[in-house]
Amino acid sequence: MVPAISLAYEKAESDIMKRRPRDPQRDRLVNERLISMAYGQIGMIQASAGFFTYLVIMAENGFWPSRLLGLRQAWESKTVNDLEDSYGQEWTYPQRKTLEYTCHTAFFVSIVVVQWADLIICKTRRNSLYQQGMT
Repeated sequence: MVPAISLAYEKAESDIMKRRPRDPQRDRLVNERLISMAYGQIGMIQASAGFFTYLVIMAENGFWPSRLLGLRQAWESKTVNDLEDSYGQEWTYPQRKTLEYTCHTAFFVSIVVVQWADLIICKTRRNSLYQQGMT
């Protein structure tokens, strides 16, 4: 929400006064195209980026995606302090929790980065970023 507020201080698009006003009877501010773009396309990109980041960090630490399937019960058990990853390394409960929190943080950060990119992409409706500029 905060990055979107910054758009209020953007200068107007160069061709804004050349466009016809919208018809309030026919043209809605929120339409099917906007909803499908926001939740369908951009939401899926954000989710994909988050899961990709999560799985890459787990794989870098020895837990391949195939190894993660069905692992939750052993992962959450405080009594299991020799959980073996895909490379044969043993993980204690505190080590697993540290890795899990790292993955959660990376998931969140990847969504924020995708939202920044979306903000830059959505600055203008018709002009390119080169025509509009970053100010």
